[in-house]
Amino acid sequence: MQDIAEQLQAWHASGRSFAVATVVGVCGSAPRDPGAALAVDAAGEAVGSVSGGCVEGAVYELCQAAIESGEPVLERFGYSDEDAFAVGLTCGGILDVFVQPVVPGADPGMDAGLTHLAAGTPVALARVIEGPAGLLGATLAVTAGDASGALSVGPSTVGALERALIAEARAMLDAGQTGRIVLGLDGRPCDEREQGTVTCFVESYVPAPRMLVFGAIDFAAAVVRIGKFLGYHVTVCDARPVFATARRFPDADEVVTDWPHRYLDSQLGRIDGRTVLCVLTHDAKFDIPLLERALRLPVGYVGAMGSRRTHRDREAKLREAGLTDAELARLRSPIGLDLGARTPEETAVSVAAEIIAHRRGGSCLPLSAGDGPIHHDVAAAPSEDAAASSSPHAA
Repeated sequence: MQDIAEQLQAWHASGRSFAVATVVGVCGSAPRDPGAALAVDAAGEAVGSVSGGCVEGAVYELCQAAIESGEPVLERFGYSDEDAFAVGLTCGGILDVFVQPVVPGADPGMDAGLTHLAAGTPVALARVIEGPAGLLGATLAVTAGDASGALSVGPSTVGALERALIAEARAMLDAGQTGRIVLGLDGRPCDEREQGTVTCFVESYVPAPRMLVFGAIDFAAAVVRIGKFLGYHVTVCDARPVFATARRFPDADEVVTDWPHRYLDSQLGRIDGRTVLCVLTHDAKFDIPLLERALRLPVGYVGAMGSRRTHRDREAKLREAGLTDAELARLRSPIGLDLGARTPEETAVSVAAEIIAHRRGGSCLPLSAGDGPIHHDVAAAPSEDAAASSSPHAA
């Protein structure tokens, strides 16, 4: 819902009822990940998407029905062998979609969740998608230090379940994870095949991941643009004030004039496992102190530009600085995939492709070269169950 939060908050603020359809489970090849959402208001306006087109019409109708009935529903969409044009996913996958009606002011958990989303506050939205009728659709909005909403069946609050769900949601928020969890009414973790369980879908909304681009060169401007396209909060850092200017990097969120290693030291509280570092300076006096620190931090990706000779010299200096084989193995150098790239824009595509492949567990082979699943996101696999690097740039 983060992508459509602004529109949802506008509807909510105006007192307009609407329904939100959320992908809560994916199996096989499917176009959208868990958390993708489509919303329809009482006037029939729609925002967002759950399938890239495959089942949008059917989900739209479910949203309209939910607005009228006031009842949430969990629906499964899959491929139809009998009729490829029937409502279903012709790509062969399965989507579980939860449709929830929202009436402003009627659900403290949803009200608080939308407020946090609009404000950009990190929040985990935990919703009951399967379970006793009285709990279906119950919503908790969980932040690092607070929780809004309640789980109740009739007049009684399910205290143990609520406490357990808040704890699970807070842990998932801390890790930036989205997925299903199954609990008993007493709050204990369960297998979804057990009787008397409650299945909850937890969506974690956290600030955009960071991309730190070191080296204010022409290639950096293209990397910044593609980083923004991929949804990163992008910072450019260079020690040379004549090059590190907002005018040269209008697409960057921040342009910082500082020594790269010193700036990285100042950002330790703002980086995490999703953070990407692109070191494009290929100048040892900048690279070595920076990489010596970066390769020891729990960031998601560290890549460095330069020729193969530059890489060998850089690696030798880093060994002299005390880095281990395991730490050096984290360095993607020369940065990028071998696409034959030459221009800054082509190089940026090469770098972005490697970042995506590293994050998602891609093979970097042409899809036409194999017959396995198209979507094989390593990080997403648990949620689904629960619901040659070279560069042409020389130093």
